[in-house]
Amino acid sequence: MPISPRLDVDSSPLLDELNPVQQQASQETEGPVLILAGAGSGKTKVLTHRVAYLIKEKRVPAENILTVTFTNKAAGEMKKRIMNLIGSASIPTMGTFHWLASKILRRDGKQIGLSPGFSIYDENDALDAIKEAMEKLNLASQKTSPSAVRSTISSAKNEMINSLEYPKYARGYFQETVAKIYIEYQKILEKNQAVDFDDLLLLTVKLFQTVPATLAYYQITFRYIMVDEYQDTNQVQYILSKLLANRHKNICVVGDASQAIYGFRGADFRNIVNFQKDYPNTKVFNLEQNYRSTQIILDAAHSVISKNTSHPVLSLWTDKKSGSKIKIVETRSEKEEGLYVLSQIKQLGLPLSDYAILYRTNAQSRALEEVFLQTGTPYTLVGGTRFYERKEIKDVLSYLKLVQNPTDTVALRRIEKIGKGRMNKFLELLNTPSLANSQNSTLELLDLILKTTAYLEYLDDGTDEGRSRVENVKELRSVAEQYPDLVQFLENVALVENEYSANEHGSRWRTEKLKENHTEAVTLTTLHQSKGLEWPVVFLVGMEEGLFPHSRSFLNPDELEEERRLCYVGITRAKERLYLTYTKSRLFFGTRSNNLVSRFLIDIPQDIVESNLNYQDRDQFLDDVSVSKDEDDWLNT
Repeated sequence: MPISPRLDVDSSPLLDELNPVQQQASQETEGPVLILAGAGSGKTKVLTHRVAYLIKEKRVPAENILTVTFTNKAAGEMKKRIMNLIGSASIPTMGTFHWLASKILRRDGKQIGLSPGFSIYDENDALDAIKEAMEKLNLASQKTSPSAVRSTISSAKNEMINSLEYPKYARGYFQETVAKIYIEYQKILEKNQAVDFDDLLLLTVKLFQTVPATLAYYQITFRYIMVDEYQDTNQVQYILSKLLANRHKNICVVGDASQAIYGFRGADFRNIVNFQKDYPNTKVFNLEQNYRSTQIILDAAHSVISKNTSHPVLSLWTDKKSGSKIKIVETRSEKEEGLYVLSQIKQLGLPLSDYAILYRTNAQSRALEEVFLQTGTPYTLVGGTRFYERKEIKDVLSYLKLVQNPTDTVALRRIEKIGKGRMNKFLELLNTPSLANSQNSTLELLDLILKTTAYLEYLDDGTDEGRSRVENVKELRSVAEQYPDLVQFLENVALVENEYSANEHGSRWRTEKLKENHTEAVTLTTLHQSKGLEWPVVFLVGMEEGLFPHSRSFLNPDELEEERRLCYVGITRAKERLYLTYTKSRLFFGTRSNNLVSRFLIDIPQDIVESNLNYQDRDQFLDDVSVSKDEDDWLNT
């Protein structure tokens, strides 16, 4: 059983701005400490004040403190805060796991045969080395995706399985092929005195495990260790932090299993669940006071996440007791969904940067982007690329442009880069008399091209990114369904791309009321990209079974729990108002379907939900969003 935290800690003026639990967590510096920090509970403040307390009050030299963050940006922000607190240029070692590992290997990697001047390969470099390895093995990239191989090798390294061990675990043709490539890939890295990002961690663990004196040096140096976002650590990061902490056991980890949403990257939330097993004398602090959201929003989030059973769930509370009820809204189509969101943005009249629209898949941005472009509403995509600027969309459009105009050399050059084999198959199709004389619709042409070139198989490399690209191409089918004539389809795409350009130069609202906000922009982003961010008003769109939770999670209880955590993260991005929208009928991937309402909506208690704001009268709807009747043909579904 974990030891309960002391309640009689001495107060320090340095900690006066913290609440009682935050103060206790900051002052409990000896031995293992687990800080379960709920969304918006001030975990960064606790970490920075904890470091400041160690230096200022406990007189611990800064060089004896290590703080591991998950981004360099977070490390930079924490350094600034600590300097403001202690007024000293002496700042502890602070950075990401990879940053720390690179520093250690530059100094001591020679003890395991690594040159101090080793190169670090980024993802593109690593992919090139994978391709080189495949060429040496006479393996065609058309049959085995280099990206899928790279992803599989990365996962193996994160599980601490090296190239010589991997063949023992390989099952089936693909993994057996990866096993051969993995060995050759490592030979190339060693020959080039290079490491990839995964090697940085793997080799540091190897160094510590094979050279005890070096491990002891760093254990003595880093007497106090703190790890942020511990729920997002993978196996090798977990081992690395445990090795460093084994001497003094002054390790403090901060995280929230309810916000563990990166399982697809190898993160294992069970690391935070098992921390108390690793350190039986752990002192646990629950940061449950939220400083971001209203109580209604927190209650909605809790109603969703409390259905999970594999990890602890905090009960967040706030002094912000008042607030608007959650609005659950049904619209008739994906376009009306976007227009409803727009109508609420205009009605509330806040600066555009106060709004965020969150969605489960990148492909959902298309319908939203078109609504915003059509109405001249500035928006920005966080962590993503506009729909028609995505590489896979441009590739497929090039195929279609050549059907409409075979002399388009720009489009031809683009498909050449996709691969000569695919280009030749497409050109054979293009020269088929039946195609030239056919009356195929845009959708039929698109499907025929995708089948002939096997382009979707080319994209689907087994990675999450590959699946997202496939979904984007399938969503292009939705546009093709709306424009059966290929010429009109391509004209529409060109107009949207032109509006992208116009929007870059700062389009303005057509209503006088919000003209002063033309430099602001509404945020559009995926739920995964939204973590760590917050907005006064948040719209979660596409709350339908199969979309969110995603259909891929239906048969896997662990993945379904991660979908629920993703919903929790989305809800807790909202500070003041939260809208959850779904459609009766959605055109998605070129097919119109009627989906069930997301189970997450059903979880939310009715007493904190406002009645459905469904617009039954179309004229009233158009009046509310100030769209002219001349544009009604574009809005119709």
